[in-house]
Amino acid sequence: MNPVNPGKPALPAQLLAWLPAVLGLAVLYLPSLYDLFTGIWAKDEQMHGPIVLGISCWLIYRNWPAMLEASHGEQPSAWGWPLFVLGLLLYALGRSQDILIFEIGSVIWLLIGIALLNLGPKALKAQWFALFFMLFMVPLPGAVVDTVTMPMKMAVSYVAEHVLFWVGYPIGRSGVILQIGQYMLLVADACAGLHTLLTLEALGLLYLNLVRRDSLFRNVGLAILIVPISFTANVIRVMALSLITYHFGDEAGQGFLHGFAGMVLFLSALLLIISFDSLLVTFEQFKAKRSAPKEVAV
Repeated sequence: MNPVNPGKPALPAQLLAWLPAVLGLAVLYLPSLYDLFTGIWAKDEQMHGPIVLGISCWLIYRNWPAMLEASHGEQPSAWGWPLFVLGLLLYALGRSQDILIFEIGSVIWLLIGIALLNLGPKALKAQWFALFFMLFMVPLPGAVVDTVTMPMKMAVSYVAEHVLFWVGYPIGRSGVILQIGQYMLLVADACAGLHTLLTLEALGLLYLNLVRRDSLFRNVGLAILIVPISFTANVIRVMALSLITYHFGDEAGQGFLHGFAGMVLFLSALLLIISFDSLLVTFEQFKAKRSAPKEVAV
């Protein structure tokens, strides 16, 4: 005979309790997801959107047992209602007026409201990072992206030009156009734009969440370093594409190896994050040894 825990409903009952919320979210957001997958998420500079969505869903699934454990003995919070209504209003406004930042961003407010209404604040706290991570899939207004992207592309082009010139390559620059040898390359938004920076920021924050360091110094230090790490990874990608084009021709630079350079971007960013994390560990250990009391022989 299986023991029965009267304080905890059976798994089918738990799943059934969430069925209305799942169906409601599906009705609202399946059309939105279709528009995203056939629209901006099909472009190179926005291809991080589906990846962020998939990771966010995995994080919610991963934290689900901790969320249910935290909800035991907790009362639902009435604060979920204004947040739930706010999410619905944002969705209605965004969907009707084609404002993606409202339409897609509204799902975060709806999930927060649903969690508070069903499980309470402690359960919401268990899922805070997954919901925060969803922000990286919300499309930003084009005016904001264009305003930030151009200075970033100029800076990346400038650094890439000077590094390659310093090592002896025949390279020049006009704005965001690099000329190396007989080839001219336009530094596109997908190579050094705001979306690329946000993608690398998301990668760094995901790394911090997965490794779960106990040291505040390392967490804060690495979170700050993610910004220059992302910039450096963008420079490495532009340099890699320039070298591929120079040595193998324009067709290679725009073909398979162009996609390979995108993998170089994320790999270099990940390696830089791990390297700086290791440096912070070494520094912290050195500092701890310096501050430790020394034994004096009597």
